[in-house]
Amino acid sequence: MRPDQLDLLTTVDAPTLTPDGGRLVIGTARPDFTTDGYTGQLWVMPTDGSAPARRLTQGYRDCGAQLSPDGTTVAFLRSPVPDSDSTASSSPQLALIPLDGGEGQTVTDRRLGVTGFAWSPDSRWITFSSPEPEPGRYGTVAGVGPGQEDPRLVTGPDHRLNGEGYTADKRPRLFEIEVPDAAGELVFAARGRMAEPESSQAVSPALPTARPLTGGERAATDPVYAADSRHVFFATTPEAGFGQSLRTAVAVVEARRDAAGTPRPPGSGPSADPDAGPVRLVAGGTEVRVGFGSPCISRNGEWLYLLGQDLGESGLEFVASNAAVYALPAAGAVREAITGWDRPVASLQPRLLTDPAATGFAGPLRPSGQDQVLALGASRGRTVLVRVSHQGHPEVVVDRQGEVTGACEAGGTLAVTSTSAASPGAVAIQHRDGGLQELFDPNAAWRADLPPAAGLEREYGGPGDPRGHRPDQPAVHGWVFLPDGPGPHPVILNIHGGPYAQYTWSWFDETQVLVAAGYAVVMCNPRGSDGYGAAHGAAVQGRMGTVDHQDIIAFLDGALEEFGPQGSGQLDARRIGIQGGSYGGYMTAWITAHDQRFTAAIVERGYLDPVSALGSSDIGWFFSEQYMGSDPERLRQQSPLHHVDRVRTPTLVIHSEEDLRCPIEHAQRYYRALWAQGVEAELLIFPGEDHELSRSGTPWHRRVRFEHLLRWWDRHLAAQVTEE
Repeated sequence: MRPDQLDLLTTVDAPTLTPDGGRLVIGTARPDFTTDGYTGQLWVMPTDGSAPARRLTQGYRDCGAQLSPDGTTVAFLRSPVPDSDSTASSSPQLALIPLDGGEGQTVTDRRLGVTGFAWSPDSRWITFSSPEPEPGRYGTVAGVGPGQEDPRLVTGPDHRLNGEGYTADKRPRLFEIEVPDAAGELVFAARGRMAEPESSQAVSPALPTARPLTGGERAATDPVYAADSRHVFFATTPEAGFGQSLRTAVAVVEARRDAAGTPRPPGSGPSADPDAGPVRLVAGGTEVRVGFGSPCISRNGEWLYLLGQDLGESGLEFVASNAAVYALPAAGAVREAITGWDRPVASLQPRLLTDPAATGFAGPLRPSGQDQVLALGASRGRTVLVRVSHQGHPEVVVDRQGEVTGACEAGGTLAVTSTSAASPGAVAIQHRDGGLQELFDPNAAWRADLPPAAGLEREYGGPGDPRGHRPDQPAVHGWVFLPDGPGPHPVILNIHGGPYAQYTWSWFDETQVLVAAGYAVVMCNPRGSDGYGAAHGAAVQGRMGTVDHQDIIAFLDGALEEFGPQGSGQLDARRIGIQGGSYGGYMTAWITAHDQRFTAAIVERGYLDPVSALGSSDIGWFFSEQYMGSDPERLRQQSPLHHVDRVRTPTLVIHSEEDLRCPIEHAQRYYRALWAQGVEAELLIFPGEDHELSRSGTPWHRRVRFEHLLRWWDRHLAAQVTEE
């Protein structure tokens, strides 16, 4: 594909099913150059494939659909068309639409939008999470813009997040609304004399009243109702104010009290709303090693499933600490939860159901059958769907060459969304015999004209290496992508971020653009990557730039040996580029300081100085020390900026102005050092973008980024063919 074809790529949300499993609703999204944003709507379709998908909504950006438990109504998030000249909020709001069709009805008007929501089992209520701005900030006072706001007093390290900015002044809280009658009379906001306070004939507000369930001292996200439709479990932070650790917890709040009321426990403090009960701790706490989140209630209401991550005594030991699935009785969680944030009562001990040393799981968890749960697990370049019971016994139910991105099970039907080498997003039905039937792929139309490049899976090193076992080199798993034609093709070694992440079988726009331009792409998952067990992921702790460097070069050498001049002749060993973003930018800068074989390099959003990152990065307060240690000299020795004087490779440095993960000063100092020592270098800066530019930046900037990548590689790799 070409950079100007980015707007063809359509991704899909997680599916949602009617209770009988007969119909499915899915959200789509694609880049739109016209509005320089992301547009998409909801689609509905029968799960037996008897009719094509039908567009259900007509909004600019509709996503995150969840069907009501009674199957009649779809709740979703709706965002307006981007408008840089408007003062109106562009944040997503909660909306409702009947499954059988009609007008979408927006039911919230939150200044900073809605981030997540859940239906009550009786379909009468919805609780949602929404950032609540401090008074005087984020436009809450007319005429007071960002430059006129009061100063922020920071008392701890955890106060900013890439893509969000400051966080402690807009913590997400939980609110609840009663679902309006979809067939009822429409109500509109009063105007003119009817809006005057003294008017006894003024109509009621157009939107349902959003009652607060939690206060603003702690973040509250990922809500889910208990079976009684009255208690709400949610994820939070046990520490108040600015965080000192990475600990998370699951708590419960009673959304609506009995008519007679219930005495408040001593020390519980005032409730967020007079009708709401106190927030009580279920799992996790300030004195608990394991942080819990992603609560999910089994369909029969008996089990509360959680994801838990062991963070050690300090609450910061996150490196290769895989999240595992846990469970505890839901009724006991409601009954025995207590106020206070140190630790739950002894009787509330979540049971560990999966092995964190082998596989890491990600949420959101989704109910399966009557008493089981579905979770997503990383495994050797795949993301698989696993079913887990409250007794354990994890069972892989979907494992394909790609990544499962979402799942929903109802009425005996299991629907999954996924990406693959052939498509950026599709939805399918998993049958009991193990077969996967594709139901809807919004990318099918263009794939006939733009067949994706397929990677060749390889494993170099280790006992299975056909070149012979090398005792000092364990197996490294990855892929080689070859352009059409006999070659020899210039080679680009691409390095993923993280480091605890993984390249997968899935469609990757960067690889497709490079291969279409005539470049072979080599990419692998070295030690430090996710998907190969906790020990593999922790192998780089305290020694970044050692075994990971060794594995990356070993995989490149293996690819050159098989496909280079002494092999099939498809790779040109004289023209090799290297590139990567974030940790991949770190490794690119590190490798070019220690290996002069590369023709050119691209260092993007690089984590280039772990020393300065301690105070400047949003995660610097824990990331550098956990990965590289606390000794100042060891930190310096693992810093690419410390070794930049060794670099001789022409380098394009790419960075975003609003990057809080790897602040732009990393790029500026690295570029200046290259320039000062006479290395050919360019610095490409994107205004208004953050660390996620290449994945979710504005469509125009993503397109321009690709154009600059190709320009740079054409100058240093492709142009050599013409010159020769």
